[in-house]
Amino acid sequence: MAKRTSWGFDPKLIDTSVRPQDDFYHYAVGTWLKNTKIPESESRWGSFQVLRLKTAKQLHTLLKETEALKKVTPGTPEQMVRDMFRSGMDMKRRNALGTAPMEPVRKKVASIKNQEDLQRVIAELDRLGVAAPWSLYIDQDMKNADRYQLQFFQGGMGLPERDYYLKQDAEQVRVRTAYEAHIEAILKLAGYKADTAREARATIMQIETRLAKVALKREDFRDPEKTYHKHTIPALAKLAPAVDWPLYLKRIGAEVRDVNVIVPKFMEEVNAMLADVSLEDWKTYLDWHVISDFSGMLSSKFVNQNFEFYGKVLSGAQKMQPLWRRVLGTVNGVAGELVGQMYVKKYFSPEAKKKVLMMFADFTTAYEARIRALDWMTPPTKKKAIAKLHAMTRKIGYPDKWRSYKGLVIRPDDYAGNILRAGEFEFKRALRKLAKPVDRTEWYDYPQTVNAFYSPSFNDMLFPAAFLQHPFFELTADDAFNYGAVGMAIGHEMTHGFDNQGALYDLRGNVKNWWLPEDKKRFEAKAQVIKKQFDAFVVEGLNVNGKLTLGENIADLGGLLIAYDAYQLLLARTGRTNIDGFTPEQRFFLAYVLSEHELSRPEARKLQILTNEHAPSVCRVNGPLSNMTEFYEAWGVKKGDKLYKDPAKRAKIW
Repeated sequence: MAKRTSWGFDPKLIDTSVRPQDDFYHYAVGTWLKNTKIPESESRWGSFQVLRLKTAKQLHTLLKETEALKKVTPGTPEQMVRDMFRSGMDMKRRNALGTAPMEPVRKKVASIKNQEDLQRVIAELDRLGVAAPWSLYIDQDMKNADRYQLQFFQGGMGLPERDYYLKQDAEQVRVRTAYEAHIEAILKLAGYKADTAREARATIMQIETRLAKVALKREDFRDPEKTYHKHTIPALAKLAPAVDWPLYLKRIGAEVRDVNVIVPKFMEEVNAMLADVSLEDWKTYLDWHVISDFSGMLSSKFVNQNFEFYGKVLSGAQKMQPLWRRVLGTVNGVAGELVGQMYVKKYFSPEAKKKVLMMFADFTTAYEARIRALDWMTPPTKKKAIAKLHAMTRKIGYPDKWRSYKGLVIRPDDYAGNILRAGEFEFKRALRKLAKPVDRTEWYDYPQTVNAFYSPSFNDMLFPAAFLQHPFFELTADDAFNYGAVGMAIGHEMTHGFDNQGALYDLRGNVKNWWLPEDKKRFEAKAQVIKKQFDAFVVEGLNVNGKLTLGENIADLGGLLIAYDAYQLLLARTGRTNIDGFTPEQRFFLAYVLSEHELSRPEARKLQILTNEHAPSVCRVNGPLSNMTEFYEAWGVKKGDKLYKDPAKRAKIW
């Protein structure tokens, strides 16, 4: 990225040939967009990716420091992280082992002789994290957020979204055809002969397509009423009688009285398939999912073929990231909080945490004022909204209490074994939650993650240490920069508590209607304005899915408004100063674009539009700004400008 100035944004990024009133995105970062090439190993390149690379290099430095240690104590973070990294980097051993690491699991599949064996193996695969034909996890009960619950979800499909199996549009056909070729290629590497691999591919696609037909659409994931279906064990047995559920639960080690079946139709179809799909076809299908899940842990041949499909075809990347980055990703997955402890010790400043916490006070004040001023919400609902706002907790930087990894064995010469042991270790840890109340202090991501989060069931916001760096936050930067970048992220995550999904949860995180009917009706009507606006955006010949992206778009618009108001509160205390010819408000909006700018490959853009709840960056900038009177005033937007919308057509919720 271009060298930054003292206030956080480099005016050299600006393309002065573009009028900010017509296209603020390409005005603010147009020169960067013109002069930057996406690295061959990346499918997209921008604010998040640049910072993720910086963070990866910081972590790599830490790992190299552990390599230099002459002696480490077994079971310490340094030993576990070092040996996990060593095992992944040892490609000579991984290549020599070939398919050996997965053969014990494949033998379990091959040993299936009857329905009882089939169900036993499915349970064993669930413990290993092989999600076929369903996926299994433990999370909060959406309607009783103080307890944990076993959750069954759709799974067992190698493509990222159901429509890739079902639609005949050009992009879906392109990806599906490549996936079928990928299946054959991986199976051949695993020892299948060409004709057998071809037959197996047909069987696998038949089963996965059948599952896809009853899978929930991605845009429906955000509606908890469509994903909450509590079943007692007798009710589960009635829904899917082909499965011996008490025995299955015993095999996975779960003692429960009820579960959430997120997609009942999916489970009903699996039940039917257990009866009418042959055991040989099930064995072929399960063998494929074992091989597919293991392939990233194996030799270069498997890794390269995986990249050919999931990297090149789906995302458009030209070459793989270096081995150290790929292994680092696995180390984070296996021992994330161990790595996090090392990371924050060296790279995270207590002053940064203090500054961000101070900013939160302005945001809470600004949000409450917006709620009180709403003309469409009744006083009883306002009271509950304000209570929910004040109940939101903030997790900044790193956990107050670190997770224990005691008992997890990590060896320097057993990459796949380390991953399997870590997976089962986490599965057992999750199972133990079922007997305990929800731990609201727990972190659901790692300090070294470059992202920010809101959890509707915790009603909390999480800002990891790695996210609190430029271009999102800088301790010494201009306040306009921090309020426009990380500040907008704070407002964005806060607004997720009141978007089309978050608004369905109460202040404790329970799915519960806390709105009066007239409030909810007016809210939904206002949300539809945003949906229609984003439906009209076209990228790579595809329309943005306004329903799928609605929550993020509501959060973007609300987040910008709240961040702007919070910054005005700060300006009232500090006074106003122009920098580089820009007013404080103009700098605020420039900082926002810097935090959102991105280049991406055509394949990645298509994948994003078809599967991701976030709209492309240009839409996330020009879309909400075209609705903001505050932006119009800062940049002199008038009737006739391309970003101008008639006041009656502007979207406004918060």
